[in-house]
Amino acid sequence: MNALLLYCRAGFEKECAGEIMAGATELGVHGYVKAAEQTGWVLFQAETQDEIALITSELSFARLIFARQWVQVAPLIQGMPEGDRLTAVKAVVTQLAPRYSEVWVETPDTDAAKTRLGFCGRFTRPLTAALEKTRQFVPGGSAPRLHVCFVADDAAYAGISDPANSAPWFMGIPRVRVGRDAPSRSAGKLAEALMVFLDDSNAHELKAGMRAVDLGASPGGWAWVLAQRGIRVTAVDNGPMAAAAMATEMVEHVRGDGFTYRPHHPVNWLVCDMVESPSRVAQLVAEWIARGHARHAIFNLKLPMKKRLEEVRRCEEIIAKRLEREDINYTLQIKQLYHDREEVTLCLMRDKA
Repeated sequence: MNALLLYCRAGFEKECAGEIMAGATELGVHGYVKAAEQTGWVLFQAETQDEIALITSELSFARLIFARQWVQVAPLIQGMPEGDRLTAVKAVVTQLAPRYSEVWVETPDTDAAKTRLGFCGRFTRPLTAALEKTRQFVPGGSAPRLHVCFVADDAAYAGISDPANSAPWFMGIPRVRVGRDAPSRSAGKLAEALMVFLDDSNAHELKAGMRAVDLGASPGGWAWVLAQRGIRVTAVDNGPMAAAAMATEMVEHVRGDGFTYRPHHPVNWLVCDMVESPSRVAQLVAEWIARGHARHAIFNLKLPMKKRLEEVRRCEEIIAKRLEREDINYTLQIKQLYHDREEVTLCLMRDKA
């Protein structure tokens, strides 16, 4: 397994490839990438299996912005007959690891590939049964996860991921439900961000009774998500707020400019989903944290059509320089979420003093 398969949003293969190449180079691993536009996946090829194992053990998956999942894979299984794809897959997966904690049969997240999802579900059952017979499927525990990713109807990559250093969701996509009464589609973005960025180690940083400011709040999808969690929100926007957001009685609407508004008292969280240049939003959020207006922030950066990864890095530098001037220690997580489109979502949290 001297290759690494990475899932990503269709159209962002170049950015995903650039990230994994940079990460491999940091570790002294040389290789090349295969990445075709709009396929939803990238393949990084190294010389040896040990080099791929080095990447997946020493590089934190959480550092990758555009990758939804990564899998150490064997060579492509191709030319499988429609009537019996199980035989070819079994011949490979029985040799990859002595046992598996999960069995996921997946496909890239593209409109064309989604037609295979039904097949993937049906294929999972006989494959799992075959592994149970050989005692290779042992649910739970620390054994690697088995992935079989069909990149075409007759072609698939089979491989493994470490549950401790990979995405914990099928196809790398969190399943988020926000309810039909959510004021906007953007509510799903914040709900997903909270799922991705807050875990057992920091979930206590967002709890009922806290206060938040939502800049550029209209129509109120993000404010609504926070209100559902018992957070009192000041929603700042010259535009109108949806009735569903205001009905929570946890949201105060302040008509104003998100770039000039400042709270009278510090708040726990700043959230922001404004359609503005990435650098301007990064500067704004960094200023809020640096001056103590908010302790933590979740915000989006709307990316340009070209040099998207470079723009993200530039915004990281803007934040770093501003917070370093105040000697503030912080943690910054960046991810292109499933609900994101031409954007990425960031979670900036001040470390405990």
